[in-house]
Amino acid sequence: MSTPTIVSFAGGAITGDGTVTRVESGTDGTVVVVVDATPFHPVDHTWPDQPGDTGTLSSDDVTIPVTEALMAAVSDEGEFAVGGDIPVKRGAEGWTWLVAHRIDGAAPAWLTDGSRVRLTVDAARRAGLSRGHTACHLASLALDLAVADLWRKDPGEDALGNPDFEGRANQSSRIHEDGAVDEYRLGKSLRRAGFDTETFAATLADREQRINAQLAAWIAAGATSRVETEGPTIVDRRRWHCALPEGEAVILCGGTHVRALSEFSSISVSLDLTDPQLLVMTTTATAAG
Repeated sequence: MSTPTIVSFAGGAITGDGTVTRVESGTDGTVVVVVDATPFHPVDHTWPDQPGDTGTLSSDDVTIPVTEALMAAVSDEGEFAVGGDIPVKRGAEGWTWLVAHRIDGAAPAWLTDGSRVRLTVDAARRAGLSRGHTACHLASLALDLAVADLWRKDPGEDALGNPDFEGRANQSSRIHEDGAVDEYRLGKSLRRAGFDTETFAATLADREQRINAQLAAWIAAGATSRVETEGPTIVDRRRWHCALPEGEAVILCGGTHVRALSEFSSISVSLDLTDPQLLVMTTTATAAG
């Protein structure tokens, strides 16, 4: 029976050693390699906000590129699935959860079950994605604060105790290196929940300025940032913690993050309401020099 993949990315690891437990060929001409332990962060098939890491697998003096890390799973009956082909939600019972490393073309002869490999993540890309993910969370918290006065009913609280616009309205989040794009649905259901969409639209520029001022203040404070895990496997819960001046924000999150907000020179957002039913928030981060 398979055992879950042990992961080390939450602590910031970008290198590690492991034993290959599975090599599978796909119909698209690629191969996925499962290793018992990995520093690679995989894209989540249920909520694919942060892309999977890229990097290399190596043995002795031979190195091959990893084009993407993905979630994989094998059922108790032996069904193996990768990424979007996984038929159940992450962590579902009856499945063992794994990290797959995709490589292009056929697997080299040395890459077989039982092989020992060195795993190395593309450090610069990981750092950019970590900045993008932390910036995304901070921007959502600043957005919640900037629109807190527009609620006529209680929508629940976010990680800082403010009305949870993010939780109520976010329909997609896409993180990239040093930034993110989030989409929020401003339809009838949000209005019924008590949000004043008309005033929001009329004061959009002011809301954007409030968000950017808050982000600048948080960056200046240089708060610490970390990921806390409940266990070592890919499906153990992980939470992002950030010690902001207003209090420690704690958000369930499977991604990677910076260690401190001092790693940023700036974070800013732009708000687009071209479609009155859809708010698009684009977050841009700049690394500290």
